[in-house]
Amino acid sequence: MKRSKTTLLTFAEKCKTILASNWQGQLNTIKADAKGSKEEIYSSKVKYILKRGKPYIWVPENELHNVNTIVDERGSFAVANPIPGLLPNILKSMKKLPARVALSGDVVPLKEQKVQSATECLKEVILSEERATCNSSYTVSGVLSSSNHITTSRSEGLKELLDEGEKYVVYKFDVSSCMFIDGNGGTYDVELEDISASKADVLAPYSAKLIDGINQSEARRRALILFCFVYLNTNARDAYMLSVDRKGFDVLGKVLSMEKKDDGNEYQWKQFRFTFKEEAEDIESFCHQLVQMEEEAVNKVSSSSGL
Repeated sequence: MKRSKTTLLTFAEKCKTILASNWQGQLNTIKADAKGSKEEIYSSKVKYILKRGKPYIWVPENELHNVNTIVDERGSFAVANPIPGLLPNILKSMKKLPARVALSGDVVPLKEQKVQSATECLKEVILSEERATCNSSYTVSGVLSSSNHITTSRSEGLKELLDEGEKYVVYKFDVSSCMFIDGNGGTYDVELEDISASKADVLAPYSAKLIDGINQSEARRRALILFCFVYLNTNARDAYMLSVDRKGFDVLGKVLSMEKKDDGNEYQWKQFRFTFKEEAEDIESFCHQLVQMEEEAVNKVSSSSGL
């Protein structure tokens, strides 16, 4: 299936979508001591939300970041596209990494009033996702039901930030530069104006659950194999959903290798892109089109085999 600008997200959209789909990232600040900054980097995983397009980060009170930023507010923040289940192992075998966003800028602590505002926004993020999931149709529930709710739900991942037993310092990350890094390590600088003007994909908050729900279902993974055969004329031995967006989705298919491999393995994982006939307006539309494709693929195989 031929790629074009109309069937793929822009780099700015990809950055915004990755930031909106995840809820944790790697924060890096410059270590400080009594003499000031030592130019060594301290790094740890922290949780965050997006508010008006900017990351708001919750740092545990005992973290060194809270000392480091008093001396030097400069920092960087890296967020990867969420890849649940077995996907990390498959990508590793392909010598690839998840697509990710690298931000640099200032880590600015919020004053008390701003902290309250950020906390209210956090609560709304959690509630809105839970409402959308609870009110979802049978079609959506059918896709999401197989997912690991604890590890793929953004709302579940953020709930611990409201735990009164743990104290946090809340920061706003003022972005000064943005870079998109693809799975092969290719880097692309993205203008901040483009980031501000772009919108996150509508599926971003639910992407991890959608991907995991599809990959945990043997029936849906068999459908992905059929997609490769029916729509791309490719025989895949196995297949996993890699990413989803309003324009379509990417699949990792295990296909016969064209080259002789040293380990004797005849198969290799290859990435394929499938594009919807119409952009998905929401999670309901995505699941509906996915089910339609599944039915269409089964019908085409059945008719060609005379069943």
